[in-house]
Amino acid sequence: MSVSKRVRIYTAADVAEHASASTCWVSYKGKVYDVTGFLPDHPGGDDFILKYAGKDVAEVMKNPEEHEHSDSAYEMLEEYLIGRLGTGEAVVSDDWEATDDFHPEDTDSARDFEKNQFLDLRQPLLKQVWYATWSKHYYLQQVHQPRHLPYSARLFGPDFLEVFTKTEWYVVPMIWLPIAINLFLRSLLQFSGPLPNFVNDPFIPLSALSAVPTSAFVKTSLSFFLGNFVWTLLEYGMHRFLFHIDELLPDRPVFMTLHFLLHGIHHYLPMDRLRLVMPPLLFTALSYPFTRLAYLLFPAAMANGTIAGAFTFYVLYDCMHWALHHTRLPAYMKEMKKYHLAHHYKNFELGFGVTSKIWDYVFNTVLPV
Repeated sequence: MSVSKRVRIYTAADVAEHASASTCWVSYKGKVYDVTGFLPDHPGGDDFILKYAGKDVAEVMKNPEEHEHSDSAYEMLEEYLIGRLGTGEAVVSDDWEATDDFHPEDTDSARDFEKNQFLDLRQPLLKQVWYATWSKHYYLQQVHQPRHLPYSARLFGPDFLEVFTKTEWYVVPMIWLPIAINLFLRSLLQFSGPLPNFVNDPFIPLSALSAVPTSAFVKTSLSFFLGNFVWTLLEYGMHRFLFHIDELLPDRPVFMTLHFLLHGIHHYLPMDRLRLVMPPLLFTALSYPFTRLAYLLFPAAMANGTIAGAFTFYVLYDCMHWALHHTRLPAYMKEMKKYHLAHHYKNFELGFGVTSKIWDYVFNTVLPV
């Protein structure tokens, strides 16, 4: 069955949102009906329907004490059919417990698609999200139910696009640590005296480092630690308020596609080794407004030191995130692994810290494990 021909899939939450005279939906035997236009014509009066607006009417329609319905009434109901209720399986559970040897079973792709009518893991995923026929509620319900494959599912059809969606963990330190070091050294020299703009002269006169005064080291170090602190806030803030924007997400395929690219795919396929760290292009796009803000708020020397600290902690974050999903770890990281996996398999609305729980404690989003 092609994606474009699938029936629109809703959840009970979608139906419940339409419980007024201006937009009145009901469900019946797994199907969803928009009966707003039928309200004035209902023989029993619109008050009767509005009493059950946003609810399932299977019981009341067969109850003669409430309102007896003829066969023609059921036939007429079909004229207002707009979709069906999704019956997807639930994997995330409050009673989930992390074990040291946790390793989920691989998903049967054919059975999964037949059962959930969500994404066909045998086909490129992004096009399916773009042409989605499910509601936002069904998308969020399903994308947070983890699936597992022994390989990386395709996002795009063409190989030249697909290559930009997969990243080995070691690419992150290879690209961003040299940049962080460059910015740290530029900060040192800028605190010592004038330095050409990076665009005009990207190469640092390393011979000048021997003349850097102690005060410059102190100022750059303080800026660097400020960057560390800023990153911990960004890590928590972006995870909670950007990647999990869930309830504020507009019910449009374009926004669901963006959500899927940013973070949805990670919750959908949380053990995919090649999608556990940010592709360089994505991190460049996400970090750009924050680096611009740093240069607006601080002098260049302080901004470079702060960005160097933030980028260093970003590298730590991404490498640790990869490790939390796949490697045997020392005690602290083993604890954080259980905590982070609980975010995927127990409650994705809590536990936003990856390298630390500190901001979860501050903002009361700690996830009991």
